[in-house]
Amino acid sequence: MQDSVRTLQDLIGRLDGPLHFRFIFQPLMAALLAARDGRQDARAGRKPFRLITDPAQRRQVLLSSWKSVGKVFVIALILDFAYQLMVFHWFYLSQALLVALFLAIIPYFLLRGPVNWLTRAWVTDMRKER
Repeated sequence: MQDSVRTLQDLIGRLDGPLHFRFIFQPLMAALLAARDGRQDARAGRKPFRLITDPAQRRQVLLSSWKSVGKVFVIALILDFAYQLMVFHWFYLSQALLVALFLAIIPYFLLRGPVNWLTRAWVTDMRKER
């Protein structure tokens, strides 16, 4: 229980500690990559939310997603490593993975499907107007 409380306090402390700018820029980068990939999916005629709804394409979606967001994830790990060394003088891998997950992976997967859906809806509306 003490480890959980310490971990939560450590995670909250990151919000205003050194390198706090990453809490803005890394989710922003993940969002931009998700928007790009969602638009590409829509233009290629691929359905949104394929990760959940189409098990046959799950591997392809995961590989293409990792290709896009993997760099942001690795940068999040490196920056959290630097933060932990500055603040704790130690490295907690589980905390770094959790931070990288929340800064890169979750924003990406939360946005890729809706951007695809909105792009498809917008393209459909534009075709109806013609």
